[in-house]
Amino acid sequence: MTVHDIRQKFTTIKEQVEKRVFDSYLLEFIETPKIDEEKLLVLVSLLESLELSFNQIQNYTMSTMLIQIALDTHDYISSETIDEKKRQLTVLAGDYFSGLYYQILAEAEDINMIKALSAGVKEVNENKILVYQTDLDGIESLMSGIRKIESSLLSKVADYFKVEFWDEFLGDLLLFKRLLIERNEYFQSGCSILFQSLKKLVFTGAKLEDLTEEQQQRLIQTCDEYIERLKHAVEKQLPNINDFLAKRVTALLGQYQPYAKTFVEEG
Repeated sequence: MTVHDIRQKFTTIKEQVEKRVFDSYLLEFIETPKIDEEKLLVLVSLLESLELSFNQIQNYTMSTMLIQIALDTHDYISSETIDEKKRQLTVLAGDYFSGLYYQILAEAEDINMIKALSAGVKEVNENKILVYQTDLDGIESLMSGIRKIESSLLSKVADYFKVEFWDEFLGDLLLFKRLLIERNEYFQSGCSILFQSLKKLVFTGAKLEDLTEEQQQRLIQTCDEYIERLKHAVEKQLPNINDFLAKRVTALLGQYQPYAKTFVEEG
């Protein structure tokens, strides 16, 4: 398999997903759905390694990405202040994307994959409740919950095809990416879901915006320890994946700079 082959499949499938989610009427009222290109590329690479037909790769990738986009679309409702019409249309858009995923697999008569992805959706939602709404029993529990939110759908595909390497790799990669996003959001706005949860675990009772500089640095250091651990784990697996994905992953890993280095450069 050449870089050109995997890039072409990735591009073609991404275009097919876009055709289904970029509905001109919905886009007048809702935020443009975001397609997570890393997740899409990991899916294509995982399925390509199994020597499936392109039609099978396309069906499985599109189905998984559509349900992922549905989950992400529903998340937008709770994360933003939006008017009632936009809220209702956003809910309907998420349900619509869910229906598209089901239609693709139902037409292919792949009931077992429908069950696998449904189990993934259940796991994602359970862990969102764990991370966002309940009291966690420790940082490891928090990180495990975020990992499952980010990777459960893709992990169910890996489990379905019994490819343990991809399950571990995509879990590490997607948790790294989410922590990096949360970290950047905290630097820019002073708040993020991850840091709010970390604050509850490390400094009980204090408001995130009221932490001292030393306390803030401790939260960042805690986050950085996990990011660096995940970065090393992902780097070890780079020789085992295709060149196109490896270059994409290397670029993502390169976006991380330790806090101490960032502080020195900005100072």
